[in-house]
Amino acid sequence: MHRREWLTCFSMLTAVGFAGCRGYQYGHVIKPGAENLVGSHEAGAEVFDPLVDEAVAKFLARQQVSPEDCKIGPDGFPAKKTICFIGIENKSAEDIGDYKDKLYNQIDSKILESQSFTPISRRMVDAALHETRMRPDALMLPDNMQLFTAVLQRSGAPVDYFLYATLTSGTTKRNSSTQRDYELTLELTNVHTGAYDKLSSEVRKGYHKSAMGKIWNYNPLKR
Repeated sequence: MHRREWLTCFSMLTAVGFAGCRGYQYGHVIKPGAENLVGSHEAGAEVFDPLVDEAVAKFLARQQVSPEDCKIGPDGFPAKKTICFIGIENKSAEDIGDYKDKLYNQIDSKILESQSFTPISRRMVDAALHETRMRPDALMLPDNMQLFTAVLQRSGAPVDYFLYATLTSGTTKRNSSTQRDYELTLELTNVHTGAYDKLSSEVRKGYHKSAMGKIWNYNPLKR
């Protein structure tokens, strides 16, 4: 009898103990200016934000247009050239999930804020792709490019440049440590002349697994 009571009491104490050790989840608002969280298993804001900032800054610095190269609008004044941001292709080792749309919006917004170009609305780009039934990587063929730009022009959005963004990565492993080099490349094509320009930015990040199997990492280092 006593043994049965003891087992019952032990079982109850064990259940309470496990319940007390159970993990819990919480959240907090990150204040403006505070450092981003550093992802333990894959890239996040700590990688993508500096990649976009550097790549777009290089892009805008290189694409400064001199007055004699400006096209003249119907009113006789210089008009900003239009840029069609086709999209982002992820060729990295990671699935970036919802960050793909966020990266598009970040790049598009920074170009718009610079007032160096007139970006075409993404909704118009998607509608033109749907109407022509083309994949973004097929637009570099001359006939496809002409058809696609004709659809946009018919919608009131003539195109001067195509812009593509590509995310890639390279992985180096050493025992329980891994280094991943993330690269964001922007490719610009002049639809009138075929002239091509390309630039990129890079962030390196390390991942480390402890002997207990837990993973920790350090902040990315820009090269």
